[in-house]
Amino acid sequence: MNKVFSNFLIAISFYMGLVASATGHTYFFGVSDLSQNHKTKRLEIVHQFTTHDIENAIAQSKQIHFSAEHKDYNLYIQQYFEEKFSLSYKSVFVPLNWVGFEVTSGKIIAYQESQLESFLPQLVVKNAILTDTYPKQVNTVNFQGIDIQGKAIFGSLTFDYRSKEARITPKSTH
Repeated sequence: MNKVFSNFLIAISFYMGLVASATGHTYFFGVSDLSQNHKTKRLEIVHQFTTHDIENAIAQSKQIHFSAEHKDYNLYIQQYFEEKFSLSYKSVFVPLNWVGFEVTSGKIIAYQESQLESFLPQLVVKNAILTDTYPKQVNTVNFQGIDIQGKAIFGSLTFDYRSKEARITPKSTH
């Protein structure tokens, strides 16, 4: 009887381990920091997201096996961020340069910058990073810079599967 009970416990433990690994994490969030370089007046963007979530989203959208070993890994990461994150001002797209990315401690940290001088107020941010793949995904964009009169402006915007676009206003802290 002890051996049967012991085998039962081992089987249950094994099953629980499989369920835990299959479900992964339960919180899906990403952070992007949008700041204005005070010298160049250009916007600098730093994104931080969970690496395997980005890889899974790319694999799903391209219907491929996708990991760091993929021959087009760097290109697909770049394309994903450029497709899912954009800025516009007065309905005009703000061009962003891809600076690059690094993977550290399970996070992808991606870097972009505006090509032109940009002011924050009335800038429209579109952020759909991972929101189509993970319904529980919540993205925060923190911003800081100056307005046209030279006053400091800062705050944050929140995005999810329902809200993928928001405008920076002096009272955008929500």
